[in-house]
Amino acid sequence: MNKYWENTSLEDMTEKQWEGICDGCAKCCLHKFIDDESAEEAKSTDQIQAGEKIHYTNIACQLLNTKTCACTQYSERTRLVPECVKLTKSNLQDIFFMPQSCSYRRLYEGRGLPSWHPLLNKNKKSAMHKAGMSVRGKTVSDKDVDLEQFEDYIALWPVEDLD
Repeated sequence: MNKYWENTSLEDMTEKQWEGICDGCAKCCLHKFIDDESAEEAKSTDQIQAGEKIHYTNIACQLLNTKTCACTQYSERTRLVPECVKLTKSNLQDIFFMPQSCSYRRLYEGRGLPSWHPLLNKNKKSAMHKAGMSVRGKTVSDKDVDLEQFEDYIALWPVEDLD
């Protein structure tokens, strides 16, 4: 097995290698919000500010196939959903908004791929699903909920990391 992620930096990866790093957990497809009770005015969300916390919900983008944990409109997702997360080499410094288990974040922080990652499991997502690291079976679609009531959908499982 060619473990390119061990000797190629994220910035130097080819497009195919870059796409291969995605574990396919679909946690990036969850609605999240930054909470700062002391904020009097809206601040930039380019970086996390002191006193702020990112909350993940179990509300998934309506484009997500929750069984396969794949976007149904992947190539068109940022056009169809302008707030869609599209992690790129140029915005890697903003990785704070991704969960601790995100493979891009883990590599960026020098922690390596998790044991359940498809690249370490014959390119299959089954180990990830079995470990409970994907959104499969844990979400509701954003078309089925009132997004103004997002606080009712705060979830702790997206921030979990196993190894």
